[in-house]
Amino acid sequence: MPRIQRARLQLPGSYSPIRREPIAVMFSCLVLAVLIATPSIYGQTQPAAPTEDDYYPITTLPIPSNVELEVGAIESLPDGRIAVSSRRGDIYLVKNPTGEPESMEFSLFASGLHEVLGLTYRDGWLYATQRCEITKLKDSNGDDRADQVLSHADGWEISGDYHEYAFGSDFDADGNMWVVLCLTGSFSSNVKYRGWCVRVTPDGKLIPTCSGIRSPGGIGMNAAGDMFYTDNQGPWNGTCGLKHLVPGTFQGHTGGNRWYELEAVQKAMGKQPAEPTSGSRIMTEADKIPELMPTAILFPYKKMGQSASGIVCDQTAGKFGPFRNQLFVGDQTFSTVMRCYLEKVAGRYQGACFPFREGFDSGTLGMEMSASGAMFVGGTNRGWGARGGKAYNLQRLDWTGKTPFEIHEMRAKPDGFELTFTLPVDPQSAGDVASYELQTYAYIYQSSYGSPEVDHTKPTIAKAEVAEDGLSVRLRIDGLQRGHVHELHAKGVRSGAGLPLLHPEAYYTLNNIPRDE
Repeated sequence: MPRIQRARLQLPGSYSPIRREPIAVMFSCLVLAVLIATPSIYGQTQPAAPTEDDYYPITTLPIPSNVELEVGAIESLPDGRIAVSSRRGDIYLVKNPTGEPESMEFSLFASGLHEVLGLTYRDGWLYATQRCEITKLKDSNGDDRADQVLSHADGWEISGDYHEYAFGSDFDADGNMWVVLCLTGSFSSNVKYRGWCVRVTPDGKLIPTCSGIRSPGGIGMNAAGDMFYTDNQGPWNGTCGLKHLVPGTFQGHTGGNRWYELEAVQKAMGKQPAEPTSGSRIMTEADKIPELMPTAILFPYKKMGQSASGIVCDQTAGKFGPFRNQLFVGDQTFSTVMRCYLEKVAGRYQGACFPFREGFDSGTLGMEMSASGAMFVGGTNRGWGARGGKAYNLQRLDWTGKTPFEIHEMRAKPDGFELTFTLPVDPQSAGDVASYELQTYAYIYQSSYGSPEVDHTKPTIAKAEVAEDGLSVRLRIDGLQRGHVHELHAKGVRSGAGLPLLHPEAYYTLNNIPRDE
C-alpha cells in the first residue's frame, strides 16, 4: 500500500519544516493572524446574520406517542399547567410546560367533546367552546379528570357541514365570552347564527353581537380589552385579515344576514344594514354603510400567509421581549406566527403586520401566552394542509433576552409614516430614502371568492428623517392611498451596530389617513 505523504504548509521565510529563524517565525504568525482575522479576503464567508432562532427558539413539547393531539386551543391554569384541547374532542393537562421537555407530563382531563376550538378558565371551571355549545368542566375530587360536565350555552345550531367551526374567547371585562361562528360552507348560513358573533353572559344567555362573519380562525383581545377575530380569504374577503368586533357591526359577509329577521337580533342589533355593492372597495362601501366595519389589518395573500388563525396579546410586561401589548396572530397554512401593531385613526383600528416566527411543525391554530413569558403554539394540518410537515404539534417560544433589530411600530401620519425601532438605527442608512421601497394596492370587495391585488401605486418617499435618539424615522411620502395596503421594505436600514433588520417587511392597512399629528 503506498505511503500517504503528509503535506506541510511552507510559510514565507521558513527554511525547513524543522528549523525557522526568529524573524521568519514572527512573519509566519503574522500571516496566520491575518488569515484568521480577515477570512473574507481569502474567499471564506463572514459570520451569518442573526436568525429568528437567536431570539425566539422553538421548544417541542413531547406529545405522547399514543395521543393524536390536533391542537385547537390552549389555556394557562393557575397552578402553572396548561390545558390543551384537540379537534378530536379531547382535553389534556400538561404539567411543567415551561420546563425541559423530559420533565413534562401529559394527562387526559376530558374526552368525547366535539372539536374544541376555545378554552378559558374561571373559578375552578374550564370552559370549552365546542362546535355545538360552550361546556363547563370541573375536577371536583382532585384526580385531574373532569367529573362535572355541564352545558353553559347552546343557543346556536349546527347542520353537520364540516365548515361550521366555533371559536370561543376568554372572558371580557363584563364576564362575557365571545364566540365567532363559521358559515355553513363559504357562502350561506343554513342554521341559526352561522356567520355571526355572539356573546354569552355569565349565566349562559346568548346575545347576538355582530353579523358578517365568514370563516374565523381565532379570537382574542388586545391589551385594552377590545375583541378581535381573524377571518379568511373567500367571498367578501379579498384576503385574510384581523377584524375588530364591536356590538352592532356588520363584518362584511352577507351570507348570514337572514338572521336579522329574528326578534332577538332586532332587539340587540336593530335593522339589517344595506347590502354592499359587489365589485367595489371596502372603504367605498364603509363610507355608505355605517354598520360596515373595515378590516383593521389585511394580511397580504401568500406574502404573510393564507389562513389566519389564533390571536394572543403580549401582556407579560417585557418577559417576552420588546413587543409588549402587541398582538401575535398565527397562520395555519404557512405554519407561522405574525406580529401586529394597532392604532386608532378616525375612531377605527388599523395598523401594520410584520413577520415574526416561522418553522413550526404543523399548521398554527391555538396560541397562548403564559404570565411567565412563554408563548405556546399548537396546531394541525388535517383538512387544510400546512407547510409544517407534521399532522399536529405543540411547541413553545421563549425569548432569549437578546433584542432583535426590528421595526417596532409603523404609525400613520398625515404625510407618511413614522417607524420606531427596537434598537437605535445607523443614521446614514436609515436617513437614505434609497434604503426603502414602498408600493400600495387594494383588494376587490366582492361576493365571489377572494381577490387579486388591484389598484397598484408607487408613492414617493421624499424624506427619511432620523430622530436624535436613533429609535425612530419619519418617512415623508407623496401619494398615500386611503383604503390601500402600504407594503414597505426597509432592506437598506442598518442598526447602530451594523445589523440588518431581522424582518425588513411591513404591511400597513391605511383605512384612514390622519388629518393631523
